[in-house]
Amino acid sequence: MDYNVYLLATDPNNPCRDVIHSRDTGLKIRVFCLSEDRFMPSDNEIQLYGYANDKLYAFETINITADDALDVVGAIQWYADYIEFPEMEILPEDPRASSDIAM
Repeated sequence: MDYNVYLLATDPNNPCRDVIHSRDTGLKIRVFCLSEDRFMPSDNEIQLYGYANDKLYAFETINITADDALDVVGAIQWYADYIEFPEMEILPEDPRASSDIAM
């Protein structure tokens, strides 16, 4: 069975600006801490959400292709393990009330 290998690009000035990269495909996912970042979802990308350590994260693909779409959840699960919160529930919708979403 093949396993994807993921790498993480971090911003030393902002721990909420991680980018997950697949080593073997073109998949890239930007990570947002919604309590600290403004987030405007792109209509052309996939967005998923998850709570970990009392923080809500948004995960948005970067230039997603059909071939990479199936690996998005696996990459987010890898990130959840990386931040030592493997039980993160991955959500398809932003769980915040629509009035709380940053515009």
